[in-house]
Amino acid sequence: MATASNKAKTTNKTIEKKAVNNFMVFKKQNYMLLAASVLVLVIGFTVMGSGDNLPFDAPIKITIAPIIVILGFALGVYSILHTPKDSNTSNNQDSSAK
Repeated sequence: MATASNKAKTTNKTIEKKAVNNFMVFKKQNYMLLAASVLVLVIGFTVMGSGDNLPFDAPIKITIAPIIVILGFALGVYSILHTPKDSNTSNNQDSSAK
């Protein structure tokens, strides 16, 4: 009888651990994409503000740099909305279905 109660406690702990592991909204891939978007934004703003010898209306400053910045913001939105496929979850579901 003691083994049944220990087994129930172990099962409850396992369920709690799975619930905690699934609580994380962002995965590593999301953070990598977010870091890449910040890097693209920094590059875009640097290009926009650099070039002391270029006039203020140089095509690189008024056309290319804003496009780079918009792409950086778009990558940031994508990194937040993206849900990466977790290979561990699919393996666990396959093994539990058997």
